[in-house]
Amino acid sequence: MKNFWIATGMSASLLLVLGGCEKDEKRVFFEEGTAPVLSMSNTAPALTPGKESDPATTFSWTNPNYQFTTGPSSQSVNYTLEIDTVGANFGSKSKGTVGISSDLNRAYTVGDLNILLSGAQFMGLTPDRFYDFEARVTSSVGSAASLPLRSNVVRWRARPFSPPPAVEPPTAGTLWGVGDAFASGWSNPLPAPFDNSQKFNRVSNTLYELVVDMPGGGGYKLIQTQGVWGTQYRMVAGGTWEGGTFLKEDADPPFPGPPSSGKYKITVNFQSGRFTSVKQP
Repeated sequence: MKNFWIATGMSASLLLVLGGCEKDEKRVFFEEGTAPVLSMSNTAPALTPGKESDPATTFSWTNPNYQFTTGPSSQSVNYTLEIDTVGANFGSKSKGTVGISSDLNRAYTVGDLNILLSGAQFMGLTPDRFYDFEARVTSSVGSAASLPLRSNVVRWRARPFSPPPAVEPPTAGTLWGVGDAFASGWSNPLPAPFDNSQKFNRVSNTLYELVVDMPGGGGYKLIQTQGVWGTQYRMVAGGTWEGGTFLKEDADPPFPGPPSSGKYKITVNFQSGRFTSVKQP
């Protein structure tokens, strides 16, 4: 939804040929329209964990009333709602863009608005701090997004919170790599010195990192308790040694080891549910 399609400008003299196959070549001209007027029901929505199902705010806008020589438009009118931080002029990489068909409003619950603002696949803003936002709506006609009309800009303020992690983090805050992609092999519990050399560094509650020598090939699992396989993490099918998604499950497939030996940095992000493996210099 980030940086979704935006209609390009077209002049009011645009000619729409709707009856090209008819002998008299009836032509329909755009005459006028009114830029939609945007408003919000709440310009200071409270985003609070545990209140995800509560209403947060509703964006509403007026009908642009597209008029043609044949009368009001019978074509589909679409809308693009843009949200960005104040000062970015709707040009930042984190801008959120939502496509809306026909409706003259878009309501958000606390959970939905929070995901739009802080979700990794949407705006991805740092949670637990206040932001000043701007919002605007652009209307257009038809599938080609013709005749765009842009609304006023509405300013508002909110403080997104951290969404629940995609994967449950280790209960005790500990994580180890186990498998023949490491020097230890599949021993569980890990004997010394591997119980230290293959233990991840806890950067935060949802982010773990490990820099380790790997022999090349093989595979590995992630365990959170020494000697226990039942609470392990494994790769979701479709990933590669370089990265992918993972989940908490005592099953296969394992994480694949890199194809060649060397020092690698493995990053496990429970917030996004993704992992990466990068060879180090």
